[in-house]
Amino acid sequence: MTRPPSGTPAAFAAALRAREQLIGYWSVLDSPVSTERIARLGYDYVALDAQHGLIEYSGLLASLTAIDTKGSTAVGLVRTEANDPAPIGRALDAGAAGVIVPLIDTAQDAADAVAAVRYPPLGRRSYGPMRSGLRIGPDPAEAHEQTVVLAMIETADGLANVAEICATEGLDGVYVGPSDLRIALGGATSTDPAVDDRFEAALVTVRETAAAAGIAAGIHNADGASAARRLAEGFTFATVSSDLTHLAQIAGSHLAAARGTEEAR
Repeated sequence: MTRPPSGTPAAFAAALRAREQLIGYWSVLDSPVSTERIARLGYDYVALDAQHGLIEYSGLLASLTAIDTKGSTAVGLVRTEANDPAPIGRALDAGAAGVIVPLIDTAQDAADAVAAVRYPPLGRRSYGPMRSGLRIGPDPAEAHEQTVVLAMIETADGLANVAEICATEGLDGVYVGPSDLRIALGGATSTDPAVDDRFEAALVTVRETAAAAGIAAGIHNADGASAARRLAEGFTFATVSSDLTHLAQIAGSHLAAARGTEEAR
């Protein structure tokens, strides 16, 4: 069977389900032009954050369109605002190649997320692929093949139930939210080093459980070096930082260089 061209939802879904290593980028800004440029850099996916990001629906639609531009190597994923059929369906109808669903605590939560992504009889997604039908599907069977659903593991309950979550029929992978998970493990902040041992042990649990279930395991990272480390440890996909973070870092470094100081705030 011929492999679909890279940069297509079909190729991305096949690679993710085969547990191939994939690298993505995180976007929180409602800036389709900059998102378009990022999509041409060589990343496998660009994830748009509709939960904590600064992106309304019109921006989400425009950014997904920008990701699909000529020269893009990436597909667009959306972290939805909630595990709810309405925002999940809207993200998919807008052209997302998959959704990252937050705050998955139980196998039932995971099953609900899968059901929101799949059309009947496999799920309960309502049929109305206003934009996605131009690139994904539009027939339900094709959409199922080309669209992925990822469950976030970021709570104490999610970690405790990770084996049952990973065993959920139709779930393509799990995705660690490190900030929330570190706090859930007792961290005073999202980067508290006091819980490093517990946090690292939790990551081992998640990636080994996903591997045993035969599904993908991903994690968010502060930088590319951290992403490389997590991939080497056994995660199958890794996301790098965010556009807003990098904007501040690069602008600050240039300011420091211009002033001849070590660092700019």
